[in-house]
Amino acid sequence: MIDRLELLDAYSAAVMGAVEMVGPSVVQLAVRLPGAPVQAAAADDPADGRQGSGSGFVVTKDGFIVTNSHVVHGAEEIRVTLPDGREFPARLVGDDPDTDLAVVRIHAHGLSAAVLGDSAQLRPGRLVVAIGNPYGFQATVTAGVVSAIGRTLRAGSGRLIEQVIQTDAALNPGNSGGPLVSASGAVIGINTAIIGAAQGICFAIGIDTAIWVATRLMRDGRVRRSRLGMSAQTVPITTRVRRFQDLEQSTGVMISELAADGPGERAGLQAGDVLLALDGVPVTGVDDLHRSLTQERAGKEVPVRFLRRTEVLTLLVTPVEI
Repeated sequence: MIDRLELLDAYSAAVMGAVEMVGPSVVQLAVRLPGAPVQAAAADDPADGRQGSGSGFVVTKDGFIVTNSHVVHGAEEIRVTLPDGREFPARLVGDDPDTDLAVVRIHAHGLSAAVLGDSAQLRPGRLVVAIGNPYGFQATVTAGVVSAIGRTLRAGSGRLIEQVIQTDAALNPGNSGGPLVSASGAVIGINTAIIGAAQGICFAIGIDTAIWVATRLMRDGRVRRSRLGMSAQTVPITTRVRRFQDLEQSTGVMISELAADGPGERAGLQAGDVLLALDGVPVTGVDDLHRSLTQERAGKEVPVRFLRRTEVLTLLVTPVEI
């Protein structure tokens, strides 16, 4: 029988190992919004609603930092404090309110970049560690487990963020934008939200989504998207239909509503249709659809494969740029 102290030591070792790997890349962000006093730009003063703070982490050694959009959106001034105490002004490279992600950049040397993991491989019960700066307390560590995966969270823009991780690793104001880390020391999520009236219900955006968004923010300064003119949700496909149509995927995207005279309606799609693929690429959920609707597809006719009741059909649709 394994000694309980040995189990606790192993747990502690896992947490400490993760912190040692990722801790040097975690930064504190101080933000001043228009109208806040200039002299308080770097302060975390809860009494002044025009300024605030959050967390972030370095993703490249040349100074790119990932954080939440709601931490830096509309900021007039951003300052970044490194774990070694050095402080730098930061430039907003781009932010994406639809996924609550942003990238800022500082010009500094000797930066430590975090190792990025794979959120698609997560399972409930896995040990995770959150690192951030709640209420300005720098380099605060909390630990817990993955409570659930595949959650949806509504962004400030009103759009649903898919594939959100639920965790019971304690988060507080100021943790936003900090990393959620696996026991191996890889970042698997970006801490983004808490439910104030609850205990142990916190959320992080999966790193797979964050990598996709951050790459485009670093390249273009924004995420260029196109749209089909519809609202939709991820739904399961029944075993009977899958067998009848010889489908490999178990989920698709059901159209809830179509915009009048939008691309989807003009193409002949109907509410209740379940999208299976866009331009030959499988669509197993709303997140897949969002990723497929890039700016490059705007104005180009693409085939959409979908289920209408039990029949598989294909129509040509022309997405438009948002």
